[in-house]
Amino acid sequence: MKDKIILVTGGSSGIGKACALAFSRAGAIVTIVADINQEGLDQTVAEMEGEGLSIRLDVSKPDQVKNLIDEVVKKYGRIDCAVNNAGVEGTLAPTTECTEENWDKVLSINLKGIWLCMKYEIPQMLKQGSGSIVNMSSVLGLVGLPGYPAYVASKHGVVGLTKTAALEFAKTGIRINAVCPGAVRTPLMNRMIKDNPGVISEELLVSLEPIGRVATPEEVADAVVWLSSAKASYVTGIALPLDGGLTAH
Repeated sequence: MKDKIILVTGGSSGIGKACALAFSRAGAIVTIVADINQEGLDQTVAEMEGEGLSIRLDVSKPDQVKNLIDEVVKKYGRIDCAVNNAGVEGTLAPTTECTEENWDKVLSINLKGIWLCMKYEIPQMLKQGSGSIVNMSSVLGLVGLPGYPAYVASKHGVVGLTKTAALEFAKTGIRINAVCPGAVRTPLMNRMIKDNPGVISEELLVSLEPIGRVATPEEVADAVVWLSSAKASYVTGIALPLDGGLTAH
């Protein structure tokens, strides 16, 4: 990652923050974090070892995404690696009771947001002749979970979108992959537990993981940095489970 320009969306907390800090520790010359939470972004940048830049962003807004990429390229000349991580969990409800509002919000951020990021990241990487993109899916992009139809659909969509884009640009020097974390100790996990008492608990999430614990954000970040690096130069189009063995059943 030495002297690389890195872009991480959803960088104000959780996995996105861990990724940004991991890239900075690995020698990135600049790590740009983008999120709707400006206070969290500023805190992430304050904790970086290298140079950081925070930019407020709603990934579901095409103009904001385009302006972000334009601003980064104008300032730094390139984007070497992008981690499209911003996402929301939505509300717990079975498929027949999922509201249209919840469906539209979750799909707009989790799936449309990643598509918009790639729509503007890839043309710049084509100009450079190189680049790496890692999209944040979930173990729920590989299996189902009752009660989260919008979230599960969005994360399955990320896997399909990643594979399609990887094939389209495989010969251009651009690698595109997805990671699929299981339960990770993040604010998102904490919200799911808090908002659904008696239905979701840490004990339940741990019981689903054959390894017997939930992951740390740093464990996911280490995999993201590896996928983004030259050490993974022959890897493209994969959906990498980081799930403690959950999908090995």
